Amino acid sequence: MITSNMIRTITVEIPSKPGSLGKVTAAIGKAGGDIGEIKIMNIGPLSTVRNITIHCVDAGQLSHAIQAIKEIGNGFCIHSVSDDILHAHAGGKIHMASRANINSLDDLRRIYTPGVANVCQVIKDDPKQAKYFTSISNTVAIITDGTAILGLGNIGPVAGMPVMEGKAALFDRLAGISGIPILLDTSDPDEVVQTVKHISKGFGGILLEDIGSPHCFEIEERLKQELPIPVMHDDQHGTAVVSLAAVISACREAGVSLKNSTVGQIGLGAAGLAICRMLMAYGVKEMYGLDLQPSALDRLEGYGGTPLHSLEDLMDKSDIVIATTGVPGLIKPEMIHSGQIILSLSNPSPEIEPENALKAGAIFAADGRSVNNVLGFPGIFRGALNAGAKEITYSMLVAAATAIASCTKSGELVPHPLDPKVHSEVASAVERCTLHAKDLIKVM
Repeated sequence: MITSNMIRTITVEIPSKPGSLGKVTAAIGKAGGDIGEIKIMNIGPLSTVRNITIHCVDAGQLSHAIQAIKEIGNGFCIHSVSDDILHAHAGGKIHMASRANINSLDDLRRIYTPGVANVCQVIKDDPKQAKYFTSISNTVAIITDGTAILGLGNIGPVAGMPVMEGKAALFDRLAGISGIPILLDTSDPDEVVQTVKHISKGFGGILLEDIGSPHCFEIEERLKQELPIPVMHDDQHGTAVVSLAAVISACREAGVSLKNSTVGQIGLGAAGLAICRMLMAYGVKEMYGLDLQPSALDRLEGYGGTPLHSLEDLMDKSDIVIATTGVPGLIKPEMIHSGQIILSLSNPSPEIEPENALKAGAIFAADGRSVNNVLGFPGIFRGALNAGAKEITYSMLVAAATAIASCTKSGELVPHPLDPKVHSEVASAVERCTLHAKDLIKVM
């Protein structure tokens, strides 16, 4: 998904008169800025100082917003424009912390030498004991080669480290998992696979992140086949899980049966193909796909979907349309048929604005502002680790999506990404699915 590129905090002083704040917010909105948090910093007898967070697509839009505020009139003064994002990342967002107190020589002897030798011997005699006496079973490697960082593209693994740290912080806060960023200076599938295999003994799971297409497909498939621990590429399956949850919620709001519907996916990159596979695993009636790359269409066909070669054809044949192309305005109002569900998920500029889709006859329409991978990956790995899963299956991912949808309130596409109940429900659903599969294997 494409996201806003700039977030800035404007410290602005405005007259303490009714309507003054409204003039500022209206000026920002007219310039195309999206307002986030507003905080009162100081209240004086004649004026009030506020910090207003603005989300902008680029520096030009930010400049327009600032100029619009300046032109309101006397009494409106911008004191500063600051980049709180850089401040928040100063020094990094994660660090390794000890769970053990080390306050005496006895503590040292217990957790290190000579006492630790006893634990090493226990694990040597029975390697399964590492699950109980080390952190391995609660640690996930977050691996990137830096070739597909957010919407920035191939900017290298070091430049992608802030994203990896963010994933690690979310793992910790939302699921109690230790996430360890691993930066690779190679994109060669053979080298990536071998490197991950060589370090895998220290981890309970592998999360592949921001690895570009098409080599991401080969890397994930090979690691899933060759490692006895859960492996997931978040840009594919994390996005697909949350997208499926959004589609389930949209169908519920519109009174439409998803399993009896034909679905069209516009854009078959890593996320688009994964969404197709997820919807097919869920059991939709027919899955269509469209992309400019013949290789992407071949992949879809190999997975069991139906490739199409024109946007008009896809729009004609699909009850539900999902778009992840990053091309604003790609879907024209005249292409929409009465009763369709339209999810144009590119953000901040969707393939068609939801209000325009509704005017054109769509029964339900939404953009991708609320579709966030963080709703999926922490709970998915928490459930997989709890159940001792050796892989992450489509059944587990569908269970996760269904859990997210069940937590979604009426009128919303997906729940709030920081709602702890959501992550708990996802973890429980994945764990139950895994244990149920193990029970079936035992019976068979």
